[in-house]
Amino acid sequence: MQAPAVLQFKPDYMRRITDDTGIFQHTKFGVPDRAKGYTTDDNARALIAAVLMYRQHQDTASLGLIHTYLSFVHHAQNEEGNFRNFMDYSRSFLEERGSEDCQGRTLWALGFVLSHSSILPDNLLNTCRYLINQALPHISGLRSPRALGYAVIGLSYLLETPGALTYSFPYPHIPSTEEEQAFLPEAYIKELIESVAVRLNDQYNYTKGEGWNWYEDSLTYGNSMLPWALLKAATLSGNPELRVTATESLDFLISRTFAPEGYYKPIGSHGWLLRGGGKPALYDEQPIEACEMLLACREAAAVLQEPAYLKQAELCYAWYTGHNSLQLSLIDPQTGACYDGIHSSGLNLNQGSESIISFTIAHLVTHHE
Repeated sequence: MQAPAVLQFKPDYMRRITDDTGIFQHTKFGVPDRAKGYTTDDNARALIAAVLMYRQHQDTASLGLIHTYLSFVHHAQNEEGNFRNFMDYSRSFLEERGSEDCQGRTLWALGFVLSHSSILPDNLLNTCRYLINQALPHISGLRSPRALGYAVIGLSYLLETPGALTYSFPYPHIPSTEEEQAFLPEAYIKELIESVAVRLNDQYNYTKGEGWNWYEDSLTYGNSMLPWALLKAATLSGNPELRVTATESLDFLISRTFAPEGYYKPIGSHGWLLRGGGKPALYDEQPIEACEMLLACREAAAVLQEPAYLKQAELCYAWYTGHNSLQLSLIDPQTGACYDGIHSSGLNLNQGSESIISFTIAHLVTHHE
């Protein structure tokens, strides 16, 4: 089975399903479904995609999207520093606090923005620093492994990027307010990353055994974020045990998510894969899984200096363009939108935000020079 040629990337669709509030959660085919409103999850991930778009051309349209998505995330943070998630079309949040995964995903996005401090305006970067600083006290209380993984990845960007932790003020000779003088505590963040990584590593050691090299007794969604997070933590801390766990668990995940025919086959969301439960569920295959696995494999290739992981990442990208179980492209050639996945009767013809965001990130990371 051969993947088709790379499609021409079309950024317009993501802009089309974004209004002045944020990106819509769902669509009916290609039209935003206003009844389903917005989520912080999607706007945080869209923020990552918009930064990647801006990195390519530094255009005003992409910068405008960054402002919109970051404004949504800012509005989502409550007084305690947690992030709310679901918002209806009347711009009212439907909860006092979103899921733990929402907290982690948002930190991932904010840290990613700060990793591009060389090209983004200081005022946007300072907003990200402020939001992270408000959220920091809540991270150690998270229990979801994926939430912890997302948070570790986001915080790792802060330590990897020179100047990411310090507020930018254009006139250092003029006294600034206490808030403007604030900075993210580097020692605390480093300690937090290491303690969270050790928690994940301990959970892995407690659960693994009998050929099951994983952190839980099931493989469900967002799996690749866990080994990716430990790869980042291992690089920062120098802890060799984290590196071993990350490699073992990623290799185990790869062994369960690539078909013998040589294409990526994410675990289906209708049933997942249970320990001792036989084969993984076939459907639905979700676009976000291909994106996150691609990112984890690229990290592994860089950290472990093993080019075989880049081949796996390329297969994850090829999943979007037709090298998959249906041998059909998930990219709409007319609009550049991404279909919502593969289910038992074929392609899911809706084209929601999670799908186009996932493809945008996968495409721009793969083809960034």
